[in-house]
Amino acid sequence: MRTPSARAKSPQNLRSVINATKKLWRQHHLTYDQTRHVAKEVRHALAIERTKMRQRVIARLSREEEARLMTHAYRMKGERGLLIKTLFQTGARVSEFVNIKVEDVFFEEQMILITKAKGGKSRYVPILPELAQELRTHVGQRTVGYLFETNRATCYSPRRIQYIVKETAAQAEITKRVYPHLLRHSVATTLLERGMPIEQIQKFLGHSKLETTQLYAESSTAMMQESYQRALSR
Repeated sequence: MRTPSARAKSPQNLRSVINATKKLWRQHHLTYDQTRHVAKEVRHALAIERTKMRQRVIARLSREEEARLMTHAYRMKGERGLLIKTLFQTGARVSEFVNIKVEDVFFEEQMILITKAKGGKSRYVPILPELAQELRTHVGQRTVGYLFETNRATCYSPRRIQYIVKETAAQAEITKRVYPHLLRHSVATTLLERGMPIEQIQKFLGHSKLETTQLYAESSTAMMQESYQRALSR
């Protein structure tokens, strides 16, 4: 492998190389995939290894924090408890969650259709019988409209859902930063720990690649080690 000189690594020289590369790629109208292919071939020709990304541990709520969040949410006025429970148990991205409509909920089958999924793909996610019953009571006689909607009968914005989750966690005295995607991480890790096959978790989360879902397996191992050390170090 070639070691770049100090002169080549200087910010000014790197900037000039970046600008020249941008100009060249624009001149040849390269697509994203073509650009990646060119970069790969250049690395191969120069015998430059791609930098390995450090494995990251996915944050999640503990079981005690999950219970505390839900309990406090149900003590608050309105539909907040049911909203957060549905967000958690479906593992939906917040952008998917806000677009769920009443007609997307199949109460008898205990399934929800996620239609506004990432990448334009739809998927079904299962729900527990208890949640299905709560949602049936929640929608009442409504057959259309958003599952959770504002007083103007419009969908919540992702930012509003983020605020609701953050505010509820703060009032439940959960010290870590809590946001909708953290709930998605938490339910995925819980499903994995309780024996759900990783391929099924991939479909549940709507991941296009299994490698993305496998991060939860790494996270689960790390948390097991942490719990083990904490238990035996007393």
